[in-house]
Amino acid sequence: MDTGLFVRRSATRWEVEPHGPMRVPAVIYADQALIRDMDRKVYEQLCNVASLPGIVGAAYAMPDAHWGYGFPIGGVAAFDREQDGIVSAGGVGFDISCGVRALLTGIDARAIEPVKSRLADELYRTVPAGVGSVGEIHLDDAAMDAMLTGGARWAIDAGFGEADDLIRLEERGKIDGADPAAVSARARQRQRDEMGTLGSGNHYLEVQHVVEIFDAEAAAAFGLQRDDIIVSIHCGSRGLGHQIGTEFLKQMVVSAAEHGIALPDRELACAPIRSELGRSYLGAMRAGMNCALANRQIITHLVRQVFARVLPEAELPVLYDVSHNICKEEEHCVDGCPRRLFVHRKGATRAYGPGHRSLPERLRPCGQPVLIGGSMGTASYVLAGMVSSEEQAFSSACHGAGRAMSRHQARRRWRGREVVRELATRGIQIRCPSMRGVAEEAPGAYKDVAAVVRAAEAAGLARAVARLDPLICIKG
Repeated sequence: MDTGLFVRRSATRWEVEPHGPMRVPAVIYADQALIRDMDRKVYEQLCNVASLPGIVGAAYAMPDAHWGYGFPIGGVAAFDREQDGIVSAGGVGFDISCGVRALLTGIDARAIEPVKSRLADELYRTVPAGVGSVGEIHLDDAAMDAMLTGGARWAIDAGFGEADDLIRLEERGKIDGADPAAVSARARQRQRDEMGTLGSGNHYLEVQHVVEIFDAEAAAAFGLQRDDIIVSIHCGSRGLGHQIGTEFLKQMVVSAAEHGIALPDRELACAPIRSELGRSYLGAMRAGMNCALANRQIITHLVRQVFARVLPEAELPVLYDVSHNICKEEEHCVDGCPRRLFVHRKGATRAYGPGHRSLPERLRPCGQPVLIGGSMGTASYVLAGMVSSEEQAFSSACHGAGRAMSRHQARRRWRGREVVRELATRGIQIRCPSMRGVAEEAPGAYKDVAAVVRAAEAAGLARAVARLDPLICIKG
């Protein structure tokens, strides 16, 4: 992308001043190399977001930003209900509440090596993965309603985990304001047999090795030590979330004109927060968030069962669970005054800094864990939120590496079996039902996650705590 499109405010802050229909600036956090490698579509989409009614501050993009549906992936925008602000299904995405959960194990890498292949096989057999994958849980109507309102708390009450897990989950594992009645019969049907499944695409279940500590104090608070084994779960709300996004996008496109909203792009379909459609979407989306939290909780239970068979000395408490495809009502300080805002984070992660009252007491002095997923075969990172992130982007940070090429381009360049063989030579075991899926998710199809993390830290969005290298990756 041409850097001449921006005014460079600092080494990592690139700004587009309001022009045309833009109501606020558009800001991208990235170093020069990252922004040059971004598609111009990121610029166009971010300027379009900056033109939406009720937007506050600026439209932001994280260092891993790339072209998405409506909003760029890595996009952040906050809207004020009191200023006729909107909620956008495109600003949340189709995989509602896709996120990452990290589990500690209390064991080190030496314990994994003798059983690595068996552990990979057992995880692959136990946690369903891939397009259309289904689990052993079937939800009737009553159970579906309970899950959509209860989230991870419902899953724990159903026997999938422990009450202590909730302490380390965003919103303690349950999003208030969910409205199961706003979730269609089709969305429910798609989810009846999908609980406890990974899905496909960039979702994964990884066994990872802590290879570097950057912040000893935060690492100790998070329970991380060099050579520790960590398990990361990256997935979302599966078919239910996709169906909710699909249906409400169609409704929002049709209703935009009657609400006096001129859409710069149909993919930015939205509705006023105060409108009946806006309230209905928020209720359905929050139900989707609870679905994702319940899904990751069930997978956590399945992972624990596998480790109990293969490495019974492992304990697997939750380090943290945070989502990155959401719209949440939060309090933020704008021009010195607290305001209730509806913050859209599409491919971006909440990153509260030290002292934030919503954080568990043990984590509060160091800030919120920010879980950054790498691409298959590359490092993941644990970051910590910073106080400066509040001012920079409504306490938001990046969520991963971000794609550098499309899935189609990746398939043309790599063959799945070749990728699996190459990673095996590096000691990384891959299990996946689709070699096509492996090719699409080849490490080279993504940006350099280390560069993304460095840019996020330099911008004051979050600071690096630890680097995790993969040992086993279960892909959909």
